Amino acid sequence: MRSLEPLSQLDTAGVQLSIGPFRVRLRSDIVGVRTYLETVYTDFPITSETAAHFDIAIVSTAGWRQWMRPQANLVVNGVRPFLPLPEDLSGALFEWSLNWCVGDHAHRWVAIHAAVVERDGQAVVLSGVSGAGKSTLCAALVVAGWRLLSDEFALVDPQSGLLSPLPRPVSLKNQSISILKQRNPSGVFTPERIDIEGATFVHMKPPLASVRQAGEPARPGMIVFPRWTRDAATRLEPIPKAYALMRLAHQSFNYNYLGVRGYEAIAGMVGRTDCYTLEYSDLDDVIGRLASARTR
Repeated sequence: MRSLEPLSQLDTAGVQLSIGPFRVRLRSDIVGVRTYLETVYTDFPITSETAAHFDIAIVSTAGWRQWMRPQANLVVNGVRPFLPLPEDLSGALFEWSLNWCVGDHAHRWVAIHAAVVERDGQAVVLSGVSGAGKSTLCAALVVAGWRLLSDEFALVDPQSGLLSPLPRPVSLKNQSISILKQRNPSGVFTPERIDIEGATFVHMKPPLASVRQAGEPARPGMIVFPRWTRDAATRLEPIPKAYALMRLAHQSFNYNYLGVRGYEAIAGMVGRTDCYTLEYSDLDDVIGRLASARTR
């Protein structure tokens, strides 16, 4: 565990967090933000430096709102991108603001909405729409010993074709919470909260080893489009690369911004990997199948 002494400056000058390739300056006068960092960010470098790629402030609302239904306001690089949210969501608001920053501003990479895990030098990209079971599968693989690169983004370097790690707390919702708590009884989870869509959620602390390897990119080996279906047998089926390319392009946040460079980066990754759809219900079975497919 790293020293948390810099957090004493959180409500004044702020702190700098090193998260993957990004330096984030965070300021907040809300106790819940500090508690959140002390729960799931204790293994990340936290300093009193002020230089940053993203400048984030999560601050309470003045006046009567301090006492009745208090709210948290987000300011990113001097701009307020969202309306205020209930103050008990202030920790999660930090994660959501990071998602917004990376998706809208990290144009050095092609940013794809996907989880990424790695084992024995090969990364598996898990891309799927919300509710498909992507985060649940990602978390289960991490608990089973796979390295976490990201729960939210596949960051593809257009020059090298490698995936840049962005390990952060893993977001879990509804039934996934109890499933992962059973599989990871010694894990660290934030308290349950209700998001603006009415879903119960928590964040699971990332493994120390994954955080320490945040500077080590990974080579993509598989692209998988998972879908959880109740009582379904595990079906891992190869798909045409053209179909995989279209789906990944649709899930990219900045594909259009990067133009030809973005297309070539995604097409190059697809061309060098095996691509599959996955239907599953049994996590143990699918973890074994993915390990077996990855080593073929």
